[in-house]
Formats: sequence, structure tokens, C-alpha cells
Amino acid sequence: MSSIQVHSMFESFSSSYYFGRLYVTPSEGDEPVMQREQHERVAEQLYHDGSGVTRVDSPLVMKLDTAHLAVRGEDGVPADTLAVPQSLLEQTDISNPPALTEVFLAKADRASQLLQFTGYGEADPSDPSDEFDVGPNAGT
Repeated sequence: MSSIQVHSMFESFSSSYYFGRLYVTPSEGDEPVMQREQHERVAEQLYHDGSGVTRVDSPLVMKLDTAHLAVRGEDGVPADTLAVPQSLLEQTDISNPPALTEVFLAKADRASQLLQFTGYGEADPSDPSDEFDVGPNAGT
């Protein structure tokens, strides 16, 4: 069992996920984002293996409703908030956002599996056509 202490907004849920609650709000952006500082803290705690440099720019994989989302950090997002593109939010059961919503954060091994399964990171990350599959039931 891992000794990772994830940011206080998440608690251990299962062998594959942490559980937390974030305010989910629609965004006009192209990808799900959260506050950069919180993203970096969670990424550092989640992916740090005790050796070398920890990449804090890797996406966090969160499960919202039935969709797995590759979440990046961005300036200007309020704390404890997950900003989701309107088109993706419409595919969930979330009504009247912003709403405090249950979110599952994939643990390092599970996140790696999901990202590899979808081919994330194998192509040019600056090319929007190579994004993580964020549709409903992705990776389920």
C-alpha cells in the first residue's frame, strides 16, 4: 500500500482511486482544468516516487460521473474547482453547476493505465487532436 498523502481535498477510496469533492463549473476552454497550484501539489504528491524529479505538469486523471478526464493546471481557476468544457459537462448528470460534486482521482498506477490505454502522451501534446479520450464511459 502506498504511503502517499494526497492533498487534503482527497482521501483514499480504493486501491485505484482517491475520493474528493470539488466545485464543478462549466468553462469555455478545450480541456478540464483546476487551479495550477493545487494541481501541482496533488501531482507532486500523487506521482512522486521518491527518486529524481517529479513532473507536476502531467495531467491528473479524474473520474467525473462516468467520464475520465485528463485535468491540467491553469491560472485563474478558483481553488477547489474543476472547470469542465461545457460540451463535456452536458454529457454528465450534473445539473445547475457550479455544484459541489463527488470526484474520483486516479492513483498513480491507475492514472498511468488510463493514459496509456488511450495513447495519451504518445503523440504531440500540443496537438488538440491528440487529447485524452474524455467521453462518457472512457476507461470504464
